[in-house]
Amino acid sequence: MKINTDRFSLTFDEYLTETNVLFYLNDAVTQLLEHKEECTQFGVVRYFAEYFTSVKNGNHVLFREFSYIKVTPHNRESFIHTFWKCFRQIGKNGDLLAMSEYSSLLQLLCPDFPTEMVQNAARIVLVDDAADSLMSFSDFIYSFQIQFYYEEFVESVSVIYQDLLSGKNPNTVIVPTSTSVEQLSSAANEEPDAQEGVDSSVFCECIEGLCERFKHKFPSTVAIKEILESSQQVSFYGFLMALAKHEGVNQDIGALPNKSDLLIDPEMDQELERL
Repeated sequence: MKINTDRFSLTFDEYLTETNVLFYLNDAVTQLLEHKEECTQFGVVRYFAEYFTSVKNGNHVLFREFSYIKVTPHNRESFIHTFWKCFRQIGKNGDLLAMSEYSSLLQLLCPDFPTEMVQNAARIVLVDDAADSLMSFSDFIYSFQIQFYYEEFVESVSVIYQDLLSGKNPNTVIVPTSTSVEQLSSAANEEPDAQEGVDSSVFCECIEGLCERFKHKFPSTVAIKEILESSQQVSFYGFLMALAKHEGVNQDIGALPNKSDLLIDPEMDQELERL
């Protein structure tokens, strides 16, 4: 779990907000009450110690409900890392899988993981709705990371992009509701000029304005500028793919190694050899 190195300069309330301590404490108590007999068998103190150790190590998200794994940035990072650890062998074997197969793998770790989230991640790779097209593990997981970790940011950028395409004033853009997300994704694919893109400089200015008031996680503005200043026009999925491939963005999230090291995991290799 990544902690701000300047945490000692934070106020009490700021520290609680940044680390989500109260959320985890509440969840620990809820789990204790729901599984009281099992948890108290080894002692309450030991239970809390093991709970917070699992949170620190990032394995607390295994088999939890989707509403839990997405509620904090640490949970999202942990889930992405767990998915990589569990299924890295697919990439090492060179297997190509369809969107539905990646969805099934995710649901092995989180039974109610929404298919829509996987579809949106696949669109970043495939650009269109070719649900039967095959994707490599590396292409999918980096795109999935952007879609899942920065979900709210991606939704808001989609609104900006559609407004720019239709000629609306981007300054009136608001954060979308969950019911509008599917419509926005469909529009991005159905709009005939969507793949031609929008003016990169205008798009960049709008995204910078969004980041100034955004309450959720978003990629560094340095990375965003670097991507958008590299061309005059950019499409929505082209922008997301560039984010997925950006090493700086990947390092900021901290869930996955760089692409050159994606299939390397000495500890797991030793365990597999032992088995």
